[in-house]
Amino acid sequence: MSFLFACLIKPLAYLSLPILLARYIHDASPAGRYYVRVGIYLGCLSLVSTAGVFIAAGMSLIGRRDDVNFVVARCFYALASRALDIHVEIEGEEHLQEARPALMVSNHQSMLDVLFLARSFPRQASIMAKKELQWSPLGPWMYMSGAVFIDRGNHARAQRSLEAAGEEIKRRGVFLHIFPEGTRHMQEAPGLLPFKKGAFNLAVQAQIPVVPVVFENYWRGYRSGVLGTGTFKVRVLPPIPTAGLSKDDVADLTTRVRDTMLEALRDISVPVPAEVKADEPLAKTGLPAKEEVPSEASKSAEQVVPVPSAEPSEGSSSEAASPDLHRSRTLKEGSEYGAETDDEGNVLIGRTGA
Repeated sequence: MSFLFACLIKPLAYLSLPILLARYIHDASPAGRYYVRVGIYLGCLSLVSTAGVFIAAGMSLIGRRDDVNFVVARCFYALASRALDIHVEIEGEEHLQEARPALMVSNHQSMLDVLFLARSFPRQASIMAKKELQWSPLGPWMYMSGAVFIDRGNHARAQRSLEAAGEEIKRRGVFLHIFPEGTRHMQEAPGLLPFKKGAFNLAVQAQIPVVPVVFENYWRGYRSGVLGTGTFKVRVLPPIPTAGLSKDDVADLTTRVRDTMLEALRDISVPVPAEVKADEPLAKTGLPAKEEVPSEASKSAEQVVPVPSAEPSEGSSSEAASPDLHRSRTLKEGSEYGAETDDEGNVLIGRTGA
């Protein structure tokens, strides 16, 4: 009996201590709940990533290399969705069977995108990643799963890498996934950053369709300090053909895909409260949220105060003369909502920041 206790019961007792501690932290405060749930998510990610190396090795040996990402993604979704009680419903999944090879593009909000992508990732699909990741701990798994590596050292090499990537996915007949925003962007009102054209150059050069996959704006369920439960939506849109398009059509294609995805994003996302909608246009331009009603005295003063010239005075800039104009220009050049972060790689296992 003592031998059985030493071999089985005692190790289980040791394992129960961190579980009990995590449970206590989880129930102690909202912040504790958030960090415990984030830890569970990252733990599931690490566990499946480690197992993915062995899955990739085995499937490569039997000639199923292009299905590695599908199997690993479904394993992660099965584990993490149950552990966190977060579930994903897909609309239009049949569109993922209509076109192959194809470019699969998604909006990019946070590290939780991995869970959404894990549920929607199709069979015979690969990912795009920067070349440097070949030498990272994820390198062996990514190589065995057929990842397409891009050399981003300079523009010429990056362009050649994209051309080679297009030819490779055509030869293999697979999907290639990428986040065209190039960086993560999330806030309460659903929106998209401007799309980078590299992915669409690839699609036009390879003459393969673009399949937009839109993840619901999940700010209500995940943001700084909050990781809740619930069911969220993903909508797969019909393939957008590129046959017959040329390099001159890339800009129009990029705009068309973004507009289509933005419309779908706003349609499937939970409506934003009315007060947020009322403030959004004003927030974009830098104007005050509430406009004061002018008094009679101020109205009279307005009638006699001369209107300043639109031309800036000597020794001053137009931005200094009009701070609101400068702010609106800054927002337009940066992103639709003036908020963005850096993101180096469009890979299935993304960075772990919110």
